[in-house]
Parts: sequence; structure tokens; C-alpha cells
Amino acid sequence: MSARETTLRGDQFDRYRRHLSLPEFGVEGQRKLLDARVLLIGAGGLGCPAAQYLAAAGIGTLGLVDFDVVDASNLQRQVLYGTADVGRPKVEVARERIRGMNPDVAVEAHPVRLSSENALDLFAPYDVIVDGTDNFPTRYLSNDACVLLGKPNVHGSIFRFEGQATVFDAKRGPCYRCLFPEPPPPELAPSCAEAGVLGVLPGIIAMIQATETIKLLTGVGEPMIGKLVQYDALEMSFTEFRLRKDPKCPACGEHPTVTELIDYEGFCGVGREEAPVKETTPAEVQARRERGETFLLLDVREPKEFETARIEGSTLIPLGELAHRVAELADWKERDVVIHCHHGGRSAAACRLLAEHGFGQVENLAGGIDAWSVEVDPAVPRY
Repeated sequence: MSARETTLRGDQFDRYRRHLSLPEFGVEGQRKLLDARVLLIGAGGLGCPAAQYLAAAGIGTLGLVDFDVVDASNLQRQVLYGTADVGRPKVEVARERIRGMNPDVAVEAHPVRLSSENALDLFAPYDVIVDGTDNFPTRYLSNDACVLLGKPNVHGSIFRFEGQATVFDAKRGPCYRCLFPEPPPPELAPSCAEAGVLGVLPGIIAMIQATETIKLLTGVGEPMIGKLVQYDALEMSFTEFRLRKDPKCPACGEHPTVTELIDYEGFCGVGREEAPVKETTPAEVQARRERGETFLLLDVREPKEFETARIEGSTLIPLGELAHRVAELADWKERDVVIHCHHGGRSAAACRLLAEHGFGQVENLAGGIDAWSVEVDPAVPRY
């Protein structure tokens, strides 16, 4: 990235004085930031604090890609938004906030869903891509687009009380596919809505992402290429892992096979055709209970979810353990089994698994425990 030839304005000397005082940074470093173009994928838990600090640092152009609107459940961690913003497009609110923070920053809002059709065009004008997404299809898409375009990808991810960050740059080190050649099964990759996330956690990971972005743009320090940092909020610990480039990587290896963007939802198994499962509603299950019918209500969520909210009389076997614990359910193989999770996705997978083991009377609770709370028992907490 080339620096601008003009000197900083007087008000910019005042604003960025603490940067200019750094011998390793100085006027040249600040010029590079003002001349830089950074694209943030996602204006959520990671994107919000990253955008704030990058804007405050004086990044000349910030692009924001997000098609979502502000929801009340976002406010616990997505710090660009307030109560009055609920229902408004995230990129619209974010642009307003960033403009108010720093008039030097041009904000380019992209209120679209990132896809194989638009990713290369969206990424092309930017110097650095900051990935703050929360799903595997978009992470693989972002990675492959960055590899094809030769752009660094500042990666961050969060889960419950843990987070991780690194810089993927196929020119100088590994890419995301070197670390994760294959995506996990979708039913074993719960979203933040299902698994939960500590509200302050994204801020810590986003600060690492913002720091690495500034280092890449200015050349100050050594970027985290080939190094991944994992943060555990409960232990207040950082663990460092060394990453190696995989010569057999399909994206950045010696003989790459990923030469164009693909169907990433299909690659990650999202939305694929599955054998249909029989469903029942919360009202139907409650009516069966009131009639005194006997059936097993099987909960396949995680233990912490079970502690947060449960349906009275349910039996907990997490989905990840179910295949190894099928024998515990032998007495119910020819009897009625109703399975539930948070919203119905994991329980549908559990229905298919039990059907494969010969269970003939298995039903999925449509909408999961969340629907149960809304339709049957409001005393069951929603989360």
C-alpha cells in the first residue's frame, strides 16, 4: 500500500498525535492507514468493535458487508447498536456511528449476503479482508476468495467463552483450509444463538483482528501469519499455536484444485437434502401428556443448555454422544420417542440417527424448546 504524498492536515495531527509519537509508526504509518481500504465481513459481535477501532485509527475506507437487521439479542455484544436501532439494517446504523466517530473515514455499506457470485467483486477493491462471520460456509468462501485474489484474511471466531484469531495469507503462510481441510457436520456446529457467547468476548478477539490489520497495512511489527492465538475467558489465558502451510491444500497448496468459488453451503452440508423426519408440535406433545400417554422426551442439547432451560420429564443425551449411547434407549426402540433441541435442527439429525438404528416411532419437536416456551410453558426460559 503506497502512502499519500500530501502532508497531514492540522486537525489530523491533533487526532492521530499518539500514533505520530510512535517512532515505528509516525507520519508515514498514519498516511498508510488513511490511504488504506479494509473490508469487514459481518457487522456483528466481531465486526462492531473491529470497525470502531479501525475507524478511530484512521483507516481511510471501511467496507461493511452484512444483510441483517439489528435484533434485541444483538445488543449484549454488538456495541455499535442501541435499543432504538432494533429493526434497522446493521450496515446503515454502523455507517452513521462510524461517520460520527471520525469524518476521515469513508464507509462503504454493502447490505448483501456474501456469496460465490459477488465475493470476488466485493473483495477486489480492498487491501485487507477482516472475517468476523459466524458460520463455516462464509469462512470457506472468504478464504477461497482471498486466496484467489492474493489478499490477507484476518480471521476471528468465538464460541461461548473462547475465541481465536490469526492472519491467513497464502502468499506467506497457510490459509484457512490448511487448518480446517473439511468442515464439521452442520448439526455439530451450533450458532451463537444455540450455544451462547459471553458478551465481552468478541471485543477481545476483535481487538486482535484490528491490531493485525493495522500491522499489515503499515508494516509495523510481525503479523500473525502462521500463528494462531486462542483465548479462554474463564481461565484468562492465551495459548499460541504454530500453523504450517499444507502443500496438499486444495486452495493454496502446490497443486490447487480450488480455482473458482463453489457452492459453500453444499460443501458444508448446509441445506442438503435429508431424509424427512416426522414432526409433532408443542401443543400436540402437551395434549399427549395431559392424556397420560407414555413416551420418551429426549433432549439432545448440551448440558449447559439443559441447565438453563429444560422441559420437565425430559432425558438429556447430547447429540454428539447419542451414537455411542443408543444402547441406553433400547427399551424405547418400539415405543414413542419425541426428540427436541433448541430450535429443531439438532433434534432432526437425532431422529435420523435413531431411525438408522431401527427406532420406528421417532418424532421431532418442531421449533424445539424455544417453541415450547412460547406455545406451552412461558416459565421455561428462552435463551
